[in-house]
Amino acid sequence: MTGAPADSSANPYTAAGVDTAAGDLAVELMKSAVRRTHGPEVLGGVGGFAGLYDASFLHDYRRPLLATSTDGVGTKVAIAQAIDKHDTIGLDLVGMVVDDIVVVGAKPLFMTDYIACGKVFPNRIADIVRGIAAGCAETGTALVGGETAEHPGLLGQNDYDVAGAATGVVEADRILGADRVRAGDVVLALASSGLHSNGYSLVRHIVAGAGIQYGDNAPDFGATWGETLLEPTRLYTAPLLRLVADTDDAVHALSHVTGGGIAANLARVLPKGTWVEVDRSTWSPSPVFRVLADLGSLSLEQTEGTWNLGIGFLAVVAADKAEAAASALSRAGLATWQVGVVHDGTLPDGEFEQGAKGVDGGAVRLVGTYQDGAK
Repeated sequence: MTGAPADSSANPYTAAGVDTAAGDLAVELMKSAVRRTHGPEVLGGVGGFAGLYDASFLHDYRRPLLATSTDGVGTKVAIAQAIDKHDTIGLDLVGMVVDDIVVVGAKPLFMTDYIACGKVFPNRIADIVRGIAAGCAETGTALVGGETAEHPGLLGQNDYDVAGAATGVVEADRILGADRVRAGDVVLALASSGLHSNGYSLVRHIVAGAGIQYGDNAPDFGATWGETLLEPTRLYTAPLLRLVADTDDAVHALSHVTGGGIAANLARVLPKGTWVEVDRSTWSPSPVFRVLADLGSLSLEQTEGTWNLGIGFLAVVAADKAEAAASALSRAGLATWQVGVVHDGTLPDGEFEQGAKGVDGGAVRLVGTYQDGAK
């Protein structure tokens, strides 16, 4: 017999780079935050193989339709990793996932998350999930389950990515979208909190090209570059659902301004044969967009297909109720203003965005010149 005897106390999985004890500790650290998103509909608590949600209330619907969405945060997580700040990435995830559900008028019910990492650092994972739970609480969504997967050798020790999926419900005859939109409807813009979670590959390219480190002070913003660029995504679900409920069919369509920018995302929710010219002169993109564009030697117009430029959501509403809708959203803390009107008939000369994301919808372009000062 050769060789030393095997150590029966050694865990070969830990030796391979996977620490299940660290994963268990992360769950313990996040449990209280997750539980705060649970109402009586959530069964089984935290830690089950599957989340359980009592859907008995669906009997109250005439024809309930389930809405679902899935997404991630993208390369914004690289900035969180660079400055070791992880408590807002979860809010971004909820914004990307849950705020897509409200576009069709659906109320979010529950969400699950997935975190893949090179190594489980319990406090870091707990920070991410606490952010997700905070976003779920703000949007009225139960966080019913999730998974943290350790992938040594595939991801670096400090690397991670996050994704999530959510489910909501809407009455079949209350779905928002292009079918409700009519010529003469007004397009309202709802202000963003900044970059949200789109276009960060361009952001990181610009910052790297300028020789900036994320820990460097950003004098234009009174914070470091990393802190500025991690400004969390604004969440729109709760105020938009209140608006839909309180304004009696005033809201015809909603558009979440994410990848592709303002024109492409508005075109997706307009009927074929209609068009909108979004008037740039009605707002001033916030400083973060201007500073980054200047650093990258770009005009704001060149970034319109990448960044939201200060508009996080668009609402297409009946013209006679547009003023009341804008006032209601402003009272809810969302700066809101009119940027255009829906037209039908022959398109004016010039280039329009149409057919974005595979949707054969309306046509949109931005016209005019941005305001110089803050709106």
